[in-house]
Amino acid sequence: MTKVRKALFAIAAVALAAAAPVGAQLTPRPTRPQVVPPQGPVRQIIFKNCTSCHGIDDYGFHALDQAGWNALIDERHKTKPVELVTSDRELLVGWLVSKFGPGTRPFPRAYVPPEITTFFSDAEAEALLKRSCTACHDLERVNTGRFSADRWRVITVDMRERGAKIADDEMERLVEWLGRTKGTNPNQ
Repeated sequence: MTKVRKALFAIAAVALAAAAPVGAQLTPRPTRPQVVPPQGPVRQIIFKNCTSCHGIDDYGFHALDQAGWNALIDERHKTKPVELVTSDRELLVGWLVSKFGPGTRPFPRAYVPPEITTFFSDAEAEALLKRSCTACHDLERVNTGRFSADRWRVITVDMRERGAKIADDEMERLVEWLGRTKGTNPNQ
């Protein structure tokens, strides 16, 4: 190999190695739930005992009964025990069961947003919202919401898991439309 070829090969290898971390950042990651902390005493229990080590979004991946939540708490804290007084643990587990109990559907662990190339018109998106959302609630919730596209994705995936009739090929097109028309820009 000539010196020029070796130099070009070395430059190409360095450029490829430098581009790999950027490519990894651009690769879509699975969508995660966004759990809103409760109000009142349960909030205090969570902030005192839980959030110093981990977030609460992982709760959304489960749908457990009281025994299941107690077992999960014990399992997760084998190496780092948490000293929850009995009354606090009962309040926490009660809230977990009410929010993420066996009657709920856990947030899917593997939803990775696909890239879209076609976009909804206002009429198409509004027809989909009317068809998929109004079985459980009115559209006022959607029309007054102002969220980023990522937050709209979490809401939409969660609603689909709860029974909203949204096909795979409609999901990201709806999320894009919601982010564009009902995003965080105050002029929307």
